[in-house]
Amino acid sequence: MKKQIYLFLAAVLLLCLAPMPYGYFMLVRFVMMVACGWMAYQYYQGQKTVGTWVFGILALLFQPMYKIALGRTVWNIVDVIVAIFFIVMFFFERKREKGEYVEFETLPPDNNPPADDNRIEFSLKGKLESDELIYVASEENAELTRLLESKPEMFEGWGQMIGFHVIYLPLLMKRLKDKEVVKYRAPYLTETEIGRTMIGNDFLLQYLVNPSDKGRIKQGFIRTEDIHRGSDGKDNAVNRFYPLSSNSTEPLADQLHRIGKQIFEEKNQQQLLESKRNSWDDFGDAIHHDADDNFNSQLEEEDTNDLIEEVKERIAKLRQRGISQYILEQLIHPDDRLSQLVITKDFRLLLPDYNNMEIKMEPLVKAVYLLFLKHPEGILFKRLPEYRRELTTIYEQLRPAGLTDRALQSIEDVTNPLLNSINEKCARIRGAFVGQFDDHMAKHYYVDGPRGEAKKISLPRDLVVWE
Repeated sequence: MKKQIYLFLAAVLLLCLAPMPYGYFMLVRFVMMVACGWMAYQYYQGQKTVGTWVFGILALLFQPMYKIALGRTVWNIVDVIVAIFFIVMFFFERKREKGEYVEFETLPPDNNPPADDNRIEFSLKGKLESDELIYVASEENAELTRLLESKPEMFEGWGQMIGFHVIYLPLLMKRLKDKEVVKYRAPYLTETEIGRTMIGNDFLLQYLVNPSDKGRIKQGFIRTEDIHRGSDGKDNAVNRFYPLSSNSTEPLADQLHRIGKQIFEEKNQQQLLESKRNSWDDFGDAIHHDADDNFNSQLEEEDTNDLIEEVKERIAKLRQRGISQYILEQLIHPDDRLSQLVITKDFRLLLPDYNNMEIKMEPLVKAVYLLFLKHPEGILFKRLPEYRRELTTIYEQLRPAGLTDRALQSIEDVTNPLLNSINEKCARIRGAFVGQFDDHMAKHYYVDGPRGEAKKISLPRDLVVWE
C-alpha cells in the first residue's frame, strides 16, 4: 500500500511542472497534506521519530490553509526534490518486499544462538557492565589460577589495553574484605564470619539460563553483549564467552591477543548492526512495543550523588572500582537483619547487633533525629513550629552547659518550614547512617517520606531502646 502511494504522489508532484490550472495546484496541496499527515501518523504509531518529522513537515509545507509563498520556480524545485524522495521510498519498499534486506529480518534471535556461537544466556542477576571481563570456570586450571592470583597485573594490563576491567572473583573478594566493603554491606557479620566468606570462579554459573551450557565453560572470560526479554518474561543477559587454557598448544599471550581482537571485531559488528537496525526501523513497517516491554521494576533510582559530599567520598572509597554495583550486590547480598537502636543515658546512638556500631552526629542534628524518633507517626514539615519547644528541650539535654543565642537561632531556623535548614539536617542524618552501612538497611533508620506527607523514621519502635 505504501509503495503505490509513494509512486502516486511522485507523479502528482511532477505534473506540477506542466502548465496546469490553478485548481490542480490547490488539489495537490490538499492531497499532499492528507497523505503526508497519514504517513506521519503511521510512523508516530511505530515510534519512528525521523519518519514522523519528515512527513509531518511535508504535510505542513503543502497544507492549503496558510500558503507558503515561495514563488513558482522555487516550488518547482521543491516538487522535484520531494518527488525524487518518494521514488526512492518506492524502490526501498519494493526491495524490502522482495527480501533484499533479509540479513536484518532473519537474524537468528539472541535467545537461540547457533551451537558454535560463543553467546551464552544468563539471568539478569549475572549481568555485567559493558566494560567488564570476568573470569569464570566450571573446571579449575591450576596454572591459570596461579597466574591470576600471583600476577593479576598482567591480566589487568591486558584488559586496560582492550578497554576492559578484568575481574577475578576470589581476588576481588579479598580486596573487598580489605576495603571493608563486606562489613559495609553486611554490618551484622562478625570478623570470623567475614573471614569465612568465600567465592569461587563458578559463582556466576548458577545464573545460567540453560544449565547444560556449563559444559561449554571450562575456563575463560565472559562479557555482557545484550539484554533481552526471555521466554519466561524476565530479562536475560547474553554474555560472550572466550575460552582460555594453559594446556593449549597456543601460547597464553597469543590467546589473549586473539581474544582482544575477537572482542574488537564483535563490538564493531554489533555497533554496525544496531546502527543499521535503527536506520531500517525508522522507515520500515511500524514496530509496536507494549507497556510491558518498557517495564522497569527499579523504582528507587537513588545513588550516592544525592548525599552530602563527605558521605559520597566515604562510599566511593568503599566500592571496588571495576565491578558493577549489581554484581557487588550478588557477591555480598545483605538481608533485612535490623539491629536494635540503643539511645544511652548520655545520648549516644548504638547499634548492638551491628558489632556495637556507634552513629555519630552533631548535637543539633542529633536533637532533630531524637525528635523524629519520639514521634513514630511522623512530622509534617509545615507543622514544625509546633515542635520548637520540644526540640529546644532535647537540645538542652545534649548541651547541659546551656544554649547560646546562636544555638537558639539555629533551633528557630530548623523549625521554620520556609527555610532549608530542616532538609540539611535530614540529609546529615541520612549521611550518618549511609556512611556506616548499606542503604538497603540504613533506610529504616533515617528520616524519610514522600513530598507533602509526614516525614518519619520507619524503624519498628520495638527495636528502639531508651536507657
